Amino acid sequence: MTMTDFGEILKHVGEFGRFQKCLVFMLSFLSFFNAFHMFGQVFMGISVPHHCNTNWILEKNPNLTEDVQLNLTIPRNEHGGHEQCIMYSPVDWDIESIHMYGLNDTVVCQDGWVYDTSQQKSTLVTEFDLVCLRREQVDICQSIYMLGFLIGSVIFGPLGDRLGRRPIILISVSMTFAFSLGAAFVTHFYVFIVLRCIVGIAMAGILINNLVLVAEWVGPSQRARATIIGHVCFAVGLMALAGVGYAIRNWRLLQIACSAPTALLVLYFWFLPESPRWLLTKGKNEKAKILLQKAARMNKREISDDILQQLQEEKQTKSGNMIDLFRIPDLRTKTLIMCLVWFMNALVYYGLSLKVGSFGLDIYLTQLIFGAVEVPARIGSMFTVQFFGRRLSQSLYLLLGGTACLIITAIPKNLSIVITVLAVIGKFATASSYSVCYIYATELFPTVIRQNGVGLCSMTARVAGIIAPLIGLLEKYHPAIPMAIYGSGPIIGGLLCYFLPETKGMDLQDHTVETADIPR
Repeated sequence: MTMTDFGEILKHVGEFGRFQKCLVFMLSFLSFFNAFHMFGQVFMGISVPHHCNTNWILEKNPNLTEDVQLNLTIPRNEHGGHEQCIMYSPVDWDIESIHMYGLNDTVVCQDGWVYDTSQQKSTLVTEFDLVCLRREQVDICQSIYMLGFLIGSVIFGPLGDRLGRRPIILISVSMTFAFSLGAAFVTHFYVFIVLRCIVGIAMAGILINNLVLVAEWVGPSQRARATIIGHVCFAVGLMALAGVGYAIRNWRLLQIACSAPTALLVLYFWFLPESPRWLLTKGKNEKAKILLQKAARMNKREISDDILQQLQEEKQTKSGNMIDLFRIPDLRTKTLIMCLVWFMNALVYYGLSLKVGSFGLDIYLTQLIFGAVEVPARIGSMFTVQFFGRRLSQSLYLLLGGTACLIITAIPKNLSIVITVLAVIGKFATASSYSVCYIYATELFPTVIRQNGVGLCSMTARVAGIIAPLIGLLEKYHPAIPMAIYGSGPIIGGLLCYFLPETKGMDLQDHTVETADIPR
């Protein structure tokens, strides 16, 4: 028996029995908490009303009310409120002279800021003074977190193929817990940025290997369902984050609350199994046999010794590498198209998430809506890939999302409700497409280089996540440019999907071949 017959062995073990359901249940917890680590900073970096600290004038008269103090020391902006980043220059006059003549010369804040903490007790903004000339550092921190994702994709993709899926998941979970918890106790913002970057690196290791481990344990008929269960748990995590963020208004306590539950995943050191497919490609047949026997027992199935004995005939397979993805013509086509699909998915997903923030609703309610929208999107994609296949589903979702974004460019700005509905449709389609491309990528790449292939796709998605906020800056040249980019990109990706093979109902390919062996 060759490795291409592993699917037959899995049928004897059970394609989605109790063993696989337990595995999916375990890894779904990872997906749930991943939402906390990925988007927790949205609430930790909330900006609050602020103004320059002008307590210098209290030396002239300590009995001034706050309103009088602000009116004397801070100019008004065009909307009638007080400026947040400039103040009147301090003078050596007495208070009567200041009242009589007023102050005219302005300077940037000289002695820090005063923050309104009636709603948010403590945020990254208030603690590290990330306002005025430093206000962009919150966004930079999120971009560097995505840079960590990019680095992690480069590192943990190949390592997963070399060392195995299980050890990389365990290492990544340990890193996530240690560095995310450590971030709650930093005293310097740049240290926080570094720790967030490391958490991003670890998160990439979790996401890639989580995806591949499920795909390699579950049979083709249930693979889409098993993968999307994790995506739904991520969406539920987004909704739960809104509640946690609403309840905890101190960023350090919120960081601890988002990080501490990860400690429970230490139990995975005892219970998380390795991929038998990977073990067989490495010639570790005995370990694979033990795992398959354990899975068969849990699934209340019987697997004969004759079938297991045939595993001994499989010779150790040399791992592929990133070069194979471009050296072999068929793999090169798949790789380039899937990288483009992942890139466009991430660009529109993060771009719309930032753009749809103009709902005008409370930030916590907005987060709840964003998470709620993704639940039906993820679940719906599970049924579409089963009925229509991977290729058609991927293409249609991309075309729908791109079309919605392009229509927005033609809608007048005053029709905000119409724009919001179209943006939500675009996000719905993009979230659905994201779920499909995770399934599709694991099925397109052979086992020996699956981690490299998925890692490269994830890497392109991370690049898109880094530049997505920058696309929004193009609005100053023309307000339709960002949405035109978000719309045209997915349409191009959707059309290119027709050059990919269909993988619905097919067993995973294990070895690289010089010519395509999957029918189109």
